[in-house]
Formats: sequence, C-alpha cells, structure tokens
Amino acid sequence: MTPTFTFAILIVVVALCFDFLNGFHDAANSIATVVSTRVLSPRVAVLWAAFFNFVAAFTFGTAVAKTMGQGMIRLEAVNLYVILAGLLGAIFWDILTWYYGLPVSSSHALMGGYAGAAIAKAGWSAILWSGWKWVLAFIIISPAVGFILGGSLMLAVYWIFQSWSPQRVDKYFRKLQLLSAAAYSFGHGTNDAQKTMGIVAGTLFSAGILTKFYIPFYVVLMAHAAIALGTMAGGWRIVRTMGMKITRLKPVGGFCAETAAAISLLGTAMAGIPVSTTHTIAGGIMGVGSVQRFSAVHWGVARSIVWAWVLTIPVSGAVSYLCFLLIHWFFPAA
Repeated sequence: MTPTFTFAILIVVVALCFDFLNGFHDAANSIATVVSTRVLSPRVAVLWAAFFNFVAAFTFGTAVAKTMGQGMIRLEAVNLYVILAGLLGAIFWDILTWYYGLPVSSSHALMGGYAGAAIAKAGWSAILWSGWKWVLAFIIISPAVGFILGGSLMLAVYWIFQSWSPQRVDKYFRKLQLLSAAAYSFGHGTNDAQKTMGIVAGTLFSAGILTKFYIPFYVVLMAHAAIALGTMAGGWRIVRTMGMKITRLKPVGGFCAETAAAISLLGTAMAGIPVSTTHTIAGGIMGVGSVQRFSAVHWGVARSIVWAWVLTIPVSGAVSYLCFLLIHWFFPAA
C-alpha cells in the first residue's frame, strides 16, 4: 500500500464525513416542514427522509457528479492536497452556519472550497468558467423558482379546495405531505449526494486508482449512505429556522413548498446542474407564506439567510485557499 493510496483513502473518508455533515446540515430542508406541521414526529421524519435520500442512489444517473468532478475545475490543477483543502473549507462553513442555525447550501460550500483551493495552487486559470455559469445563475434562479412554484401551487390549492372546510383540507393534506416530503428527500439525495461522488471520484483519479474519470457504483452507494446517515442525525437548530422562523406552516403549505422544491431539484438533476437544495426549499416556504399574506413571512430572518447564501462560496473558498497555503507550508510538494 503506497503513501499516495493511503492519503487518497484518508481524503475519501474526509469527503464522506462532509457528506454526512451535508445530510446533517440539510436534514432541516427535508424534514422541517413535515415536523413543524406535526404530520410526523422528528424521529420518524428523519428516518423517512433518510430512506428516500438513500434510494435516490438507484435513479437519475450521475450527471451532477460528473459536473462537480470535472466540469468546474481543470483536472490538471487538482491534486490530493487541493481536494483536502477544499473539503476542509466546506466543512468549516457547514459547522459555523449550523451553529447559528442558518440554512445555507452545503453544495455551494463544497464548490467554493474546491475552487478556492485550486486557485491557491494554480491561480485563476484553474477555474472552468463555462461550468460555473449555471451554478452562479441558479443562486438566484433556484429560490426564485421555488418561490414562484410554491406560491402558484398554494394559489391553485386555495382555488381547488375553496369549498372545503379548513379541517377537511388539513386532514387531506396531512396525508399528501408524506408524499411531498418523500419527493423532496428523494430530490435532495439525487442532487446533493452526487456532489460528494464527484469529489471522491476526482480523488481516486488524482491518486491513479482510477485510470479515467468516471463514477463507480460503489462510490454512488457510499455517498448516498453517508448523506442518509447524516440526515438521520438531524440538524435541529436549522429545523427551527426553516420550519418556524421563516413562516408558520400548515400541512397544505408544507405540501406546496416541498412539491415546488422537489420539481426544481429533479429537473436540475436530470440536466446535470448542481444547485442548492436549501435555496429551493427556502424559496418554496417563502412563496407559500407570502400567498397567505405578505407579512406572514419574517423577512428579517429571510434577509439573514440570503446574506449567508451570498457569503457561502467566497467564505468557504477563502478558508480553503488558506488551508491549501498552510498545507503547502508543511508539505512543499503540494
């Protein structure tokens, strides 16, 4: 067993730790609405979400993973030290924002970290700008689409069920919300687990363990298992922000927000665009709340969340940049 092989396995373990943290951090996205509406208990909700996070491994391919692994950074600018520094920056941002209960994008933290470390090694020429255009565009598009779809679904539900009593609507949508929560968790697993797959495959390729860049199925299973276990652990600080602080949700609102986000995530997964699951569900929740009445959304909380979104890529990139410089100081060969 060579030192390079051992180091590569260590980085794969770090990547899976990030994937676990991704699931832990983003558990709020999957379960906040279904818990805050009391359709499911927290314990059952995380098991429900984790199951659908994992079964997504057997569908939708690996288009997002390939974009992450080779579509955003020039592979010749990537080595094992770059990947390790990128993961450390993303992990730092995830832990910091979890502590403050801010629902930010673990995906964007990983992208920012990966880019920051690559720039530290090879300069700005390491960036493949063609791969970043959709990522940057969807920072705005994802919450906007979630907002519009969530609000539109809420209006449609109001119109279709206007003759029903509130109690009957509530009872009906408590059942439907099980399906929408499952669909969202499925979309979350499909999109977010693939980002770690791309990093793991890039690690194996950089170490020479893979002779060409592709996503082995054992990598797919490892990534989905890690994110599912993280979801089962649950980031309860962020659950409170997503499920209660943005706006108060009833089962009908939870259904509309989750369905809007699920449609967005599955569409972008098929297109191979790595987007933020956090942005889509937060946009859906805000859209649902604003339809009920504009003041139902706590816009001060929403403003803090948006600022955290804006800072995610540059801060995680800067931390990873510094991590790479520190690694290079101890290991000049990096």
